[in-house]
Amino acid sequence: MSMTGVAADAGIGGSLGDFVGRHVGPSEGDVAAMLSVVGAGSLDSFIDEVVPASIRMEGELDLPVARSERVLLRDLRAIAEKNKVFRSCIGMGYVGTVTPGVIGRNVFENPQWYTQYTPYQPETAQGRLEALLNFQTMVCDLTGLPLANSSMLDEGTSAAEAMAMCVAILRGKRKTFYVADDCQPQTIGVVRTRGKSMGIDVVVGHPQDFDMENPDVAGILISYPTSDGRVECWEKLTDWAHKNGSMVVAAVDLLAMTLLTPPGEWGETGADIVVGSAQRFGVPMGFGGPHAGFMATREEFVRKMPGRLVGMSVDSHGQPALRLAVQTREQHIKRDRATSNICTAQVLLAVMASMYGVYHGPDGLKAIAKKIHKMTEALRVGLVGLGHEIEGGLDGLVFDTLRVKVNGDSAVVMNAARERRINLRDFGDGSVGITLDETSDEGLVTDLVAIFGGGSVSFGDLWEGASDEITGGLARTSSFMSHEVFNSHRSETEMLRYISELQSRELSLAHSMMPLGSCTMKLNATTEMVPVSWREFAHMHPFAPADQCKGYFELFDQLESWLAEITGFEAVSLMPNAGSQGEYAGLLAIRGYHESRGDVQRNVCLIPTSAHGTNPASAVIAGMKVVAVKVDETGAIVFDDLVAQAEKYKDTLAAAMITYPSTCGVFDDNICEMIEVVHERGGLVYLDGANMNAQVGLCRPGDYGADVCHLNLHKTFCIPHGGGGPGMGPIGVNSKLKPFLPGHSVRDPSTGGNAGAVSSAPEGSPSILPISWVYIALMGKRGLTRASQVAVLNANYMAERLKDDYDILFRGSKGRVAHEFVMDCRGFKKSAGIEIDDIAKRLIDFGFHAPTMSWPVAGTLMVEPTESESKAELDRFCDAMITIRQEIRDIEEGVMPREDNPLKGAPHSMAAVGADEWDHPYSRDVAAYPAEHLRRFKFWSPVGRVDNPYGDRNLVCSCVSVDEVAE
Repeated sequence: MSMTGVAADAGIGGSLGDFVGRHVGPSEGDVAAMLSVVGAGSLDSFIDEVVPASIRMEGELDLPVARSERVLLRDLRAIAEKNKVFRSCIGMGYVGTVTPGVIGRNVFENPQWYTQYTPYQPETAQGRLEALLNFQTMVCDLTGLPLANSSMLDEGTSAAEAMAMCVAILRGKRKTFYVADDCQPQTIGVVRTRGKSMGIDVVVGHPQDFDMENPDVAGILISYPTSDGRVECWEKLTDWAHKNGSMVVAAVDLLAMTLLTPPGEWGETGADIVVGSAQRFGVPMGFGGPHAGFMATREEFVRKMPGRLVGMSVDSHGQPALRLAVQTREQHIKRDRATSNICTAQVLLAVMASMYGVYHGPDGLKAIAKKIHKMTEALRVGLVGLGHEIEGGLDGLVFDTLRVKVNGDSAVVMNAARERRINLRDFGDGSVGITLDETSDEGLVTDLVAIFGGGSVSFGDLWEGASDEITGGLARTSSFMSHEVFNSHRSETEMLRYISELQSRELSLAHSMMPLGSCTMKLNATTEMVPVSWREFAHMHPFAPADQCKGYFELFDQLESWLAEITGFEAVSLMPNAGSQGEYAGLLAIRGYHESRGDVQRNVCLIPTSAHGTNPASAVIAGMKVVAVKVDETGAIVFDDLVAQAEKYKDTLAAAMITYPSTCGVFDDNICEMIEVVHERGGLVYLDGANMNAQVGLCRPGDYGADVCHLNLHKTFCIPHGGGGPGMGPIGVNSKLKPFLPGHSVRDPSTGGNAGAVSSAPEGSPSILPISWVYIALMGKRGLTRASQVAVLNANYMAERLKDDYDILFRGSKGRVAHEFVMDCRGFKKSAGIEIDDIAKRLIDFGFHAPTMSWPVAGTLMVEPTESESKAELDRFCDAMITIRQEIRDIEEGVMPREDNPLKGAPHSMAAVGADEWDHPYSRDVAAYPAEHLRRFKFWSPVGRVDNPYGDRNLVCSCVSVDEVAE
């Protein structure tokens, strides 16, 4: 498209473009008013006071100018059409599926679901928590184990986490882990990477060759069914492993578990951990993701299990309520003692998968599985009849996949398949893999038989000749998914109402601003979201032939180059599918660099004590030793301590992890000096990009000396948080580290890289990358800079408005904050008996999600408004905080009792406000309508304050009846 066309379509937005005015909340008049409040003459002069002159970039970003939404979607459609969507029979854990329309439209494409934040405030997230509890229950029932988390990043990461969990359970005394060579190859790759970084000896081989008397074996990973389709009986191997004191991890096909004996029922005690992907439960392939991985295990391992766990509890009125359980085991608490750096999950996709289970129920899922199995058997009858060899002939047990040793030239078969727009799996040894799925039909089966030389064939004859019996004593006999939620929503009317009921219990960006510090809850524009559902992006297999994926590759190339320009780096990897995985990949690149130079002793990572918990956790799983660096009362890194620690460990220093702007919301003036301290002593600098929203177009990490930086695309670049995932954490690196970016041996063995794979798919979660591509293209170089400027202005305006009621803890050298700020609430505990939690819950009564609580300093609130919120919304939040301060003042002055006041009673549910009895010293009106605008529209908390300790003392993490909870 010509630049003339772009400019002509720019419309009323002028040089910034139409969309910038849609994305950036404050109008020109609002900006002028806020600048007046903060005492600045112009936006440019104001930014000069915030961002140190020593790091300011010169000129503009070398990016295209803004495009309009209409033109942009036309351009992207042209790119998408370069993808060729064939019928996929490749398998390898990625299959076709049918997303029920009621789920696709009302969950996947619904901003009230995809703009939610992680459910740390459970009162605002009861709908999603119920959906996730359904997911956990479904996984538990299908795997035969009593405990499951609320999703993982993908199957490969789940398996790697399971390996680390085995080692941790055995207290690190065993450091060998066996992996069956018939697991999915991408899973093996991720496990190998994690094993190498954690000092675990990963041995890949045939299960029959495993030495189960080896006293150093922590566990084994087996696949059920195998990657090439066989369904093996693993009971003896499980028992042997347990007799050796080793643990058993099974990677399973969740749908196959409706027909097969689940791993929890194997042998005398069953498998210890079960992992996999719920992709085929209604979630499109999306070229590899995002999908909800899962993990199930025994109850006694709950404190070693990574990921988030939803559990039952009660609220302040004794009614059932849900919340995240056992959070003390998570990385933000355990930091460098954590065995996992998992900071997020795939909540939106887990919700979709759980809704798929609710939609179909156990009978529907079993019917789908039986149809796929019978169709696979019919195909086997046809192929064996043509003289092709399949392991086990007509008797070996399979579920949905056949490995066919071609009677002839396999290349001829592969080419014939492509002529019919069908993709098969080429094993490279003369055998071909075929996987069927929910979308397969008799036309596909007859086409496949014809491809293998069958000519005209009767599908009816094949079907009649096929057996659907599960042989070898592996047929499932236990019931599953018997809870009423999976057996009550057969009609679409009931399903729609159930989804809507849960949605009504959710607070999201569709309701109000979500001012969470370090989380960047900005607009996820509808135009950005639209392409995710396009067939050309949603239904591509990640290992389809490269000539069918030209559209995706073009988009990746452009996005990588744009992100490299924005950060000032040489190269970008899109593989990490979460910010935590970006940290991990970046540290692996640093480690690879040192090892390539013979500096294998360099393993020390300096991390400020104020850093996010994923930083030390990522360093540990990357095989590094964490050394803490002090921060002072202003939140700044103590420069002298950084020098002292770098000098002390100069011979073993590998890296320093620095967040910039700092975790306290300040641009440190001496960032270049801090980086130089590390470089002079042989270390490299990892810059945590969580706060990149204050830098785009203003300064670039690569320019001011960082060696690697991860980017949270689900923050700065508009991928929605999805209630706790999906996310993306690509990394940018300089020329030193470019050779050590993660690689993927399945997509291209020549790009394996020293770091190896860190996610199952080569681009992590590719189908959501168009969101960030669209955002950058719509904003253009000037719009992106404007967004950063306004994000910083919004934060400073709010800090100025609130400074008389709350102490603003940290400011830069010129009295400014960056894009977020920290409010001190610690004194209220002594003066009024008010905890930080009381303020957070009272904000719910105003219709707001609380800011980030007690981080980076306990007893504080960190506020980040982003650029997307209007001045009116900023004022509403500030007014709410000022009102709350007055309510605290009423307690301090004795007007309200310390034990019973609007803060202690919050949040006030409709049931509580409407109850016959009201014995509080404040009115129902004060409880329910603390601000006048709430009389027009109000989000009501569906429950009272959730009792977290009760839930952890009475751990219940799967669906139970109301009567059971009451008991």
